[in-house]
Amino acid sequence: MSNINPRVDIAFKKIFGVEENKDLTISLINSIVSEEDQITELTLLNPYNPKNFRTDKLSILDIKAQGATGKKFNIEIQITDEADYDKRALYYWAKLYTEQLKSGEEYSSLSKAIGIHILNFTSLSGTKYHNVFHITEKESNLVYFKDLELHTIELSKFATKDQNLQDLVKKITTSLDIWCSFLTKHNLLNPDNLPKELNNRDLKKALNVLNIMNFSEEERSAYDDHLKWMMIEANTLEKRYRDGIEEGRAEGEKIGEEKGKIEGLKEGEKVKAIEIARKMLKKGLDIDDIIDITGLTKDEIESLKSQK
Repeated sequence: MSNINPRVDIAFKKIFGVEENKDLTISLINSIVSEEDQITELTLLNPYNPKNFRTDKLSILDIKAQGATGKKFNIEIQITDEADYDKRALYYWAKLYTEQLKSGEEYSSLSKAIGIHILNFTSLSGTKYHNVFHITEKESNLVYFKDLELHTIELSKFATKDQNLQDLVKKITTSLDIWCSFLTKHNLLNPDNLPKELNNRDLKKALNVLNIMNFSEEERSAYDDHLKWMMIEANTLEKRYRDGIEEGRAEGEKIGEEKGKIEGLKEGEKVKAIEIARKMLKKGLDIDDIIDITGLTKDEIESLKSQK
């Protein structure tokens, strides 16, 4: 099994952004998009090039591709929850769409542009890990502009850090589930001994590609840096919640000086727990996890959820 993490953007592009693995890129795209947007051929518009690491910025790590019918795709795996990421996703889509039009060409020549954003963090409220966005009419949900389509795939909602292979297999129902299993739990998967639910030709190839992947010195240095960022991000939210609980205890002790130690402690912790729960709901964390961390009841969490 490989010690390289495919969620690190450099490794991700080295798997899905090269000519010899275009079949994997096609499989990944088809697992995400609708039936009408399925592709059989693909042209990589910015294939992976290790020389880019000498001069280019991290933006080279998105994957731009074009289907045989002209549809454009932008695929990016995002390591950390950067500020205004939603605006950046829309900006990337807009560039992908507008760059198609050459001087003198008609607007009718524009093809659909699809942004695919695989996130190593929780971005949206709710429990769905795959969300699709269009421009729609507010009340009827009528799709007004079909050429705009953005997908978000939140890996943290698909698999938890401590999930084992047996539990993972139970949730496999779609081809996207298989690809998310690769991205989140590759270390549990042996290409020569896969459960029947994961016994997939493309998954086997991706695992083998990962197992034989080699990095140059420059690539390894960049990979290690990006991996550190990802690990820091994963620990930041958990630490924030722990610190919040401790802050709540301290606040409770302060209140307790006036109202009695025990009663005040409970009141301070409750106030802080509610604040933490609101933040966790906004991040889309599971209600059971919020209950475990904050100590609030399910009814209290549901009440907060309805107030959003």
